[in-house]
Amino acid sequence: MKRTLVFGDIHGGLKALIQLLERIDCSENDRFVFLGDYVDGWSESKQLIDFLIELSQKQECIFIKGNHDAWCQEWLEKDVINDIWFLHGGKSTIESYANIDLSEKEKHRLFFSSMKDYFVDENNNLFIHAGFSSMHGPDKEHYKTNYSWDRTLWEMALTMDKRIQKDSLSYPKRLLLFNEIYIGHTPTLHYDVEIPMQGCNVWNIDTGAGFYGKLTCIEVETKEFWQSDVVQTFYPNEKGRNK
Repeated sequence: MKRTLVFGDIHGGLKALIQLLERIDCSENDRFVFLGDYVDGWSESKQLIDFLIELSQKQECIFIKGNHDAWCQEWLEKDVINDIWFLHGGKSTIESYANIDLSEKEKHRLFFSSMKDYFVDENNNLFIHAGFSSMHGPDKEHYKTNYSWDRTLWEMALTMDKRIQKDSLSYPKRLLLFNEIYIGHTPTLHYDVEIPMQGCNVWNIDTGAGFYGKLTCIEVETKEFWQSDVVQTFYPNEKGRNK
């Protein structure tokens, strides 16, 4: 049986991903969907990208691009260091890339450029890093940066008045476009929640791995989920994205 397994934001926590994959008991038939933000946080961002490239050669993998990945791609391609990026995890990513050779750097550039802005599966489930603002769907999005930055979709779904029925004219059109929507970007820790959260048909899988939370994977059909240990325990001498 083919499962679709969705992974939240990793932020350089390679050791946590390895542990999580061991706990899932994966099959070669499984499809992995990664929701983005692979880099910036813990000290193994470059090593994590190496791991994901290798993983994709033996497993069906869908890689969604997050805002941190877009910053890292800009640096890899143009040697541009965004000031905000540097202060929010970019410094640790740059350090992890020390002494990389040109051929390896090119391989990473190709990997980042091949990431998807979003993915829609055969069951009309949307997988996107952050969200979209167009009531006509992400393919009609005017500002493409919303794919990796928008929080309004999640905030709307989370605070939606449950008394409003789907056939009501007041029901948000964005939520009617897809069967389910899977996002990362906004850590559930902001709501004092350590596991995946649901708002209407939107599932948030970012459980704060870059901060003091765990890395999470959820299976789309059953909603069974698995988590790593708290990621910071793998990097006891580091702060990750914690202040």
